[in-house]
Amino acid sequence: MGYAGSESMMKTTRALFASLLVLSAGAMISGCQSDPDIDITKLGLDNDPPDVLYAQGLANMKAGNMAEASRKFDAIDRENPFSEWARKALVMSTFVKYRQNRLDDALASGNRYMAQYPKSKDAPYVQYLVGLSYSKQIVDVTQDQRAAQKTVEAMQAVIDNYPDSEYVDDAQAKIRYARDQLAGKEMQIGRYYMERKEYLAAISRFRTVVEKYPNTNQIEEALARLTEAYFAMGLVEEAQTAAAVLGHNYPDSQWYADSFKLLKSGGTEPRENTGSWISAAGKKLLLGS
Repeated sequence: MGYAGSESMMKTTRALFASLLVLSAGAMISGCQSDPDIDITKLGLDNDPPDVLYAQGLANMKAGNMAEASRKFDAIDRENPFSEWARKALVMSTFVKYRQNRLDDALASGNRYMAQYPKSKDAPYVQYLVGLSYSKQIVDVTQDQRAAQKTVEAMQAVIDNYPDSEYVDDAQAKIRYARDQLAGKEMQIGRYYMERKEYLAAISRFRTVVEKYPNTNQIEEALARLTEAYFAMGLVEEAQTAAAVLGHNYPDSQWYADSFKLLKSGGTEPRENTGSWISAAGKKLLLGS
């Protein structure tokens, strides 16, 4: 058989093979549709129109079947990309995944939504969901606080980009909590260095709290620890200033009482040195900034 004949046979074979694939697929779908025990949607064949799938997704949400709701919304996004139904489905998909505690998946769909529809009417809500998904992953201060930092960034985007949205107040609350965690992490590391008498390393951490996280629940201890660390190093003026700033802002604090007692044991007392970085930071505390 010549080359032309071989080529013709190959074309015929390919055509027959393609026909068999089509027939097999059709038979499989037909058989599944006729078999009441087989759900063709489980094969990834959601052939309903997007509005129907969306309604089915909402119905499943109402019934508490979040897994099936998620699948319906994902099917719309997959089969009708960049349509208005796909946009709406992506919002609901992000919410459902958050409710399922599939936080990485919620972040993926939420961030994709924000990249595609940053000015849409649902953008504030989706950005808020992104922030919630990070916030829900915040762990104890003894562990990595990346989620806390991401929470601050995501919720700040809600405040900056959608200042009139209904989510701003809770975004601010979530930021305060995340900043407390970030400050707590600095304190945890600082105390670790203090225990080992590595005072310069400890001071660096406590200074970060005072300068970067002044309005957190860690500030009183940070100033007290600065008093302790500077005093241990013989830097009395800095220790006095840290204690004075602590006393000006939190006169009834136990941390101030302890700092005052420490200085007294060394024959001195709190006194502010206006040339110190701690004094400058203290002015910001008084201003509430």
